[in-house]
Amino acid sequence: MSGIAAPRPDHPSLLPALLAADAPEGRVRRTARDWAIDVLCFVLAAGFGIFMLYVTGHSSHPMPHPPRPPDVILGASACLLLWSRRRWPVPLALVLAVTGVFSVTSVGAAAVMVFTVAVHRPFRTVALIALTHIGSSAVYSAFYPDPSQSYWASMAWTVIMVGAVVAWGMFVRARRQLILSLRDRALRAEAEQQLRVGQARHQERARIAREMHDVLAHRISLLSVHAGALEFRPDAPPAEIAQAAGVIRASAHQALQDLREVIGVLRDDAGDDAPERPQPSLTDLPALIDESRRAGMAVNWENKIRDVSVVPSNIGRSAYRTVQESLTNARKHAPGAVVRVMVDGSAGSGLTVEVRNPLVKAAPEIPGAGAGLIGLTERAMLAGGRLEHGRLEDDFRVRAWLPWPA
Repeated sequence: MSGIAAPRPDHPSLLPALLAADAPEGRVRRTARDWAIDVLCFVLAAGFGIFMLYVTGHSSHPMPHPPRPPDVILGASACLLLWSRRRWPVPLALVLAVTGVFSVTSVGAAAVMVFTVAVHRPFRTVALIALTHIGSSAVYSAFYPDPSQSYWASMAWTVIMVGAVVAWGMFVRARRQLILSLRDRALRAEAEQQLRVGQARHQERARIAREMHDVLAHRISLLSVHAGALEFRPDAPPAEIAQAAGVIRASAHQALQDLREVIGVLRDDAGDDAPERPQPSLTDLPALIDESRRAGMAVNWENKIRDVSVVPSNIGRSAYRTVQESLTNARKHAPGAVVRVMVDGSAGSGLTVEVRNPLVKAAPEIPGAGAGLIGLTERAMLAGGRLEHGRLEDDFRVRAWLPWPA
């Protein structure tokens, strides 16, 4: 047709590209619904062909029509081709467009094929198939004109009917795509929900492990130090033995109490907004320092904050845990060394915690896996701060910076 430009030599021709883009779908066994729809399409196409055969033969105005025997044979063949419309919609639509030039009884089957293409193929393919059938109808009307109306009126009705079939098919296609999209979104939402549940469980396990480590490592390390002292000094004076035994008893009691509170968190979670238990703050830091000193550690404590009570609870808790874990590590890996603890900062500039102890070449008395420093780093990052640890000259330093809003 004059309205379509010829294909360029360096591009594939239009028809092979069309057939390649709309290759047959994989063989899928028909369901009961598919059989019902195919039977309905066959009955409608055959009924419409019989109706057109009756109209052209019994009209009040004699209408020219193709020879009856070839017309009926082509119409019946077109209806039979509908059983393969799911596998080859585009080729069969082109075949029925050619058949429509010589057969009026194949109009119903052609309409079904146009509808099938509109449902299963993209709009570019549908538009080309629709133009092909409109062109076929134009040729048919030129050879067999309707005496009751003009040629252009007949073509206008053809365009309206083809447009209605295409619109109906595109509507069905859009509805199916919407249903598939909603189903896919529902499956994706379910998968994402399962992923979030898995992540929440992982985070909860990590939170529980971090809390258990922070709470119990300090107490158990104290128990180990005093128990080791009793083991290596069995000839110590009774007063020292009684004092060490008292510290062991108090530390064991406190460890059990802390463990009971942590298990209480697991049994009765108060919610994401509620603080975890046990939850010390920066005001409890002097008591932690005194407890370490009573255990035999030499701790130099320097507090440069005038009023520690104004430090936000979450920041103070992270600072406390940093000092607690650092003291535990110093007790394990640098026994007898002087530990320097410094806390400094102000609202707006942040809170700085630094713990330093000399490096000791002696083997550590208590084994460690380094999980505490990993947990401290994660805790600082979750609070929006940062934590550095490692060797600095002849010392081992743990330095944490935590944000303190103004």
